[in-house]
Amino acid sequence: MDGVGGLHHQPLPPARGRRPEKGAGANSGVEGSARSAADQALGRSRGGLTTKVHLACDGRGLPLTVVLTPGNVNDCTVFKAVLESMRVPRAGAGRPRQRPDTVIADKAYSSREVRQYLRRRGIRAVIPERTDQRANRRRRGRAGGRPTAFDPELYKARNVVERCFSRLKQFRAIARRFDKLATRYRAGLHIASLILWLRQPAHERLPDTA
Repeated sequence: MDGVGGLHHQPLPPARGRRPEKGAGANSGVEGSARSAADQALGRSRGGLTTKVHLACDGRGLPLTVVLTPGNVNDCTVFKAVLESMRVPRAGAGRPRQRPDTVIADKAYSSREVRQYLRRRGIRAVIPERTDQRANRRRRGRAGGRPTAFDPELYKARNVVERCFSRLKQFRAIARRFDKLATRYRAGLHIASLILWLRQPAHERLPDTA
């Protein structure tokens, strides 16, 4: 069983970018700024320039995969990339598992595209429906379709991903982000995730299910 969630934090101000070369057009500076923002995974959101970490973890709160995006990227657009980057080793022989049995996610991932994607892959979705989506479905009557299936008891297990984020943020470099480039910050996240796995007792490191 996996949970998927997002982390928003305020990074340090980015370093000043290079000035455009002499003779370069006005658009060159704009393109350079866009490239710089992509390389740094920074986006302007309500809190300013932020970075967003999209994380999937197992039922014990151990990270399985991490995807880094600018802070203004919608969570739903990264959902597929997070799941498809998972590789869970099996206890015995066989190829790593890439499909969890169940995905528990918050309302940010409640969309028709996400639910259809999970249904096609045979993955059970435990995602609460957003208030506006519920109201729109009821307003349309029979044309709005049936209510989405949701297990409130199973959804209580979603706090494992929040605890996973809390454990990762105990590393100061993760909580504050001192790295300018996204590749370096992502490497720090991978190292911190590896440390969490190594702290787990050896007999519990390889889950039977993902």
